[in-house]
Amino acid sequence: MPFKDIFADYDWDIVKERIYSARSIDVERALAKAGYLTPEEFLPLLSPAAEAYLPQMIELSRELTFKRFGKTIHLYIPLYLSNKCNNVCTYCGFSFTNKNLKRITLTPEQIELEAKAIKRYGFDHVVIVTGEDARDINVEYLTAALRVLKKYFSQVSVEVQPLKMEDYAILRNEGMHAVIVYQETYNQKSYAEYHLKGRKRNFFWRLETPERAAQAGVRKIGMGVLLGLEDWRTDAFFLALHLDYMRRHYWQTMYSVSFPRLRPAEGFAGPKVEVNNKALVQLITAFRLFDADLDLVLSTREPAKLRDLLMTVGITTMSAGSRTEPGAYAIHSHALKQFEISDTRSPQQVAQAIKQAGFTPVWKDWEAELV
Repeated sequence: MPFKDIFADYDWDIVKERIYSARSIDVERALAKAGYLTPEEFLPLLSPAAEAYLPQMIELSRELTFKRFGKTIHLYIPLYLSNKCNNVCTYCGFSFTNKNLKRITLTPEQIELEAKAIKRYGFDHVVIVTGEDARDINVEYLTAALRVLKKYFSQVSVEVQPLKMEDYAILRNEGMHAVIVYQETYNQKSYAEYHLKGRKRNFFWRLETPERAAQAGVRKIGMGVLLGLEDWRTDAFFLALHLDYMRRHYWQTMYSVSFPRLRPAEGFAGPKVEVNNKALVQLITAFRLFDADLDLVLSTREPAKLRDLLMTVGITTMSAGSRTEPGAYAIHSHALKQFEISDTRSPQQVAQAIKQAGFTPVWKDWEAELV
């Protein structure tokens, strides 16, 4: 049974009502089983009732994180290869309707220049990011990029348009480490209002992407929602439902969850729903209590002081030195950014902050030959 059949059994409004009506006793039952919860057990941790238990959630999250991951923070950097995109998305600076954007796609030679510049910072994990343009940013282009980048980095992950299973298998064989794909929102009705044109408008094609990646043997899959599009508590439940399906059916695959809050972007009016700092802490700790093995990821969308705090409550992976336009590290193309970052510290400054918090920054996690 594919996940879309399970998804069809849940009504957004009913789930939302259940979350907001959860009681203290429900939260306490979840806390007693922290570490590996079912989606139903997880649901109360997202509720307003759970806010009173936030100190306990933080303490349990820290305990589970240290036990599973130690006091380490893995570092990565995004590498934007192209801002060409055929989708019209209301919240993204790469949207096809953005006529102020100079469209750039890096050549293999330019990718190598970017790789050399990034390597000087000390990174050994990069995430390829592109807009969604099936004609130019296809599996052949991504294969060529991987062949350049794997000469410099042990881990190369991709955050690109959803692909067919066969394409993921090709990229996996070329050394791709992970696939990152956000559903954006699990509210199917609202999804259509944010994605006006392009292939991304196909809700279920995107929903089934993690399954195709897992069927292709991809080692790790990153998932998430865009926080601020819809009610964050309800979206988080559906994300957990999706993750639970994946970990039961594709148990040999590793999983991560990211927590991207919407940031200013060209032509974007702002988030529909406020997700404040307290909500972000509740989300991060709830997902740690949901699954102690999850890699929890935080990007430079968040300000430096907040990131320094959140690394101590359950985050295990962070980006550093990020730039969100193609050619930003070596070529300096001055293309418009996909969105504005908030933590503008250098990778070395971020690493120093990690050490000052009593953690170890990890630039390289494993040797490819051992996998």
